[in-house]
Amino acid sequence: MAKFLKPGKVAIVTRGRYAGKKVVIIKPHDDGTKSHPFGHALVAGIERYPLKVTKRHSEKKVQKRTRIKPFIKVVNYNHLMPTRYTLELDTIKNVLTTDTFKEPSQREDAKKEIKKVFEERHRAGKNQWFFTKLHF
Repeated sequence: MAKFLKPGKVAIVTRGRYAGKKVVIIKPHDDGTKSHPFGHALVAGIERYPLKVTKRHSEKKVQKRTRIKPFIKVVNYNHLMPTRYTLELDTIKNVLTTDTFKEPSQREDAKKEIKKVFEERHRAGKNQWFFTKLHF
């Protein structure tokens, strides 16, 4: 059904708690699984976006304003709106699997790893559109 929802594709969540937030698709499941019998994807997204930084800000202020709060979730394909953007997933792929959602401690560890990767990318200036908040 949805061949364009591939790993690395950036999408926007349209329903639920994270509506309007950008996510990157980690692992798509076109046919579904036993626990989720519908087309869905494992996604990692940004719950709280980094704030604007200027030259006047001190180093401490810059560190605080460039923090990112990530989330991980299983999202139905019907609640995803794909974009034309993609993101490299080399470091995130191994962190997030279907087993990650079984235990809260694994979930927290995965979020920490994803946070580290997202913050590195943001500070390097890569994929700037992904790290900006959507304005309607």
